[in-house]
Amino acid sequence: MRYAYAITAALLLGGTALSLTTGTNVSAQTAQNEGLAAAPRGAPGSFADMVERLQPAVVNISTKQRVKVQNQNPFAGTPFGNMFGMGEDQQGGQPQTRQAQSLGSGFIISADGYVVTNNHVVAPGAAGATVDTITVILPDRTEYEAKLVGKDANSDLAVLKIIPKKPLPFVKFGDSTRARVGDWVVAIGNPFGLGSTVTAGIISALHRNTGGGSDRFIQTDASINQGNSGGPMFDMAGNVIGINSQILSPSGGNVGIGFAIPSEQAVSIIETLRKGQSVRRGYLGIQISQLSEDMADSLGLPKNHGEFVQGVEPGKGADKAGIKAGDVIVRVNKREVTPDDTLSYIVSALPIGSQVSIEIVRNGKPISVTATIGERPPEEQLAKFGQQGEDDFSDQDPKSSEQAGQQLLGLAVQPLTPTIAQQLGVPGTTRGVVIAGVDASTDAGQKGLRRGDVILTANGTPVVTEAELNTAVKAAKTAGRNAILLQILRRGQPAAFVPIRLRGN
Repeated sequence: MRYAYAITAALLLGGTALSLTTGTNVSAQTAQNEGLAAAPRGAPGSFADMVERLQPAVVNISTKQRVKVQNQNPFAGTPFGNMFGMGEDQQGGQPQTRQAQSLGSGFIISADGYVVTNNHVVAPGAAGATVDTITVILPDRTEYEAKLVGKDANSDLAVLKIIPKKPLPFVKFGDSTRARVGDWVVAIGNPFGLGSTVTAGIISALHRNTGGGSDRFIQTDASINQGNSGGPMFDMAGNVIGINSQILSPSGGNVGIGFAIPSEQAVSIIETLRKGQSVRRGYLGIQISQLSEDMADSLGLPKNHGEFVQGVEPGKGADKAGIKAGDVIVRVNKREVTPDDTLSYIVSALPIGSQVSIEIVRNGKPISVTATIGERPPEEQLAKFGQQGEDDFSDQDPKSSEQAGQQLLGLAVQPLTPTIAQQLGVPGTTRGVVIAGVDASTDAGQKGLRRGDVILTANGTPVVTEAELNTAVKAAKTAGRNAILLQILRRGQPAAFVPIRLRGN
């Protein structure tokens, strides 16, 4: 089971109900949830009849893995360090291979044995681990060795295939776009390896984001625990509207906040994986952040309307379209960018190679550009874009810190000379002012600004002297803004925009 410890700031869009079947001789079979009538509004008298139909299609999934671990030498550093074939220089001895297991849930989507689960249920559980076998166990305890047909780490979905001795009971997907907060849902899975377990609750929230821009989970209070991963979430018509994937839990157990991948996202991805294909997603090549209250205030824009461009990857779609760091993207193809409909979610669903209209706000003025959607690169390649460098700055100077306490921003600055630029490890062509001291009690101090950071612009205007920075601060205050947007350059990192609240606001 994945854990989501913090809720912060996409995938392919589905949207229609779809029964996933194959072209084999199983046409006489019908889904276990075919023809189930929706329960009346309000609390149902019992889920028993529905569960009796659905439970046979929900399975337990286990893996056997090999993990290489260092064999610790208890005699290292003593005269007996080379005993038992361990040399004195082998502090950990020879690596050993040990077996490990993982447990999770899944559900059958076709009579001939296609099974859906979470990717993390069948993925290696540690660095250097390999998965030897995947076993699917039916409710009647029949076991099948499964083949991994396809997996997608970004959506946390995987498709398995077993070869059954007879047609299997299966379930079909419903339309999660019709789900409403307060609707009853039922989750079936195998928590803690106990075996088939049924829990019920309501939909607590929709379009919930747990840390990734592409997240769009259904939140539920139906009990979900370790081992429930990959199991189905059913609506009252018995259709799968979600795939249980994460929980929010400080303790590791259920606290009434679970998350399921909506069927509207999952269906098209599962179809792609069944065909043995890789999931392709749209990509603009930008580094973005949510338009927080401070960020919006510093720009004079409404909160949560659009997303802020922190950086642009050279040569990608956004760069070629003329999008720049500091822009706010508010619409894509006339579709509003909001916390529920994030930019990552919208763009990733767009066809690769398609041209889209993008509306941005730059220095307070609306601008429209046209961009060509590229293909999202692998995650390891994305990690290099905007990669954080090592911290290497001087300690605070007491005198400068005292001066910072007298400024509206809580910052003391000085001109960035070529000598200082060399000391800070920033390009010699950099133009700006360097922070000499920070008042830790101010918003600037709380947001991590520190001695050695370079301020490049203030509210989009370049600043190369303290006077220019003060002019920008006074202009923001005169305009009735409670914050100012600074573009900060730190050694080893790309320039980033940070909204700083003025003292007293």
